[in-house]
Amino acid sequence: MLQGTHITLRARHDADLPVLLAELYDDVATRSRADSRPWRPIPPGSADSPYAVSGPSDEAACFSVVETASGELAGEALLWGIDAHNRGAHVGLALLPGHRGRGLAPDVLRVLCHYAFPVLGLRRLQLETLADNAPMLRAATGVGFTVEGRLRQAAWANGEFVDQVVLGLLAEEWRR
Repeated sequence: MLQGTHITLRARHDADLPVLLAELYDDVATRSRADSRPWRPIPPGSADSPYAVSGPSDEAACFSVVETASGELAGEALLWGIDAHNRGAHVGLALLPGHRGRGLAPDVLRVLCHYAFPVLGLRRLQLETLADNAPMLRAATGVGFTVEGRLRQAAWANGEFVDQVVLGLLAEEWRR
């Protein structure tokens, strides 16, 4: 487990899957903004759940986010597209509706950075978010990510094309 100030990142448990599916995936409007793939109904217990983790992977590190004080499942976090040759990865984070707006996202990002840089030895992290996702932009820039660009109308979300912002963080920037 990886410990932050307010959160703990731990391996995904089977008991987490129905909660993540019901509160994150089945919120079609929000999920459509968070994933580049189209939303499709997934029955509970399906092996096709996007939250199912079969085991350790060289390409992704998937965590459940737990609010440390209460022990409640608060969401999911991951490093994906891990590239061992170029030593980079993408960052993903989704908090359950009842845990949003409580200042947990910066803590999650800090813990993911600690895992990515000193533990995995990565050199670069990248985060993509929709341009109107002000809470994520604040959280990411607050922990040191730099806005590197804006991809105009790059994401299809809820019936319209919207801009996407790309942010990056290098290991040496994290150490500072």
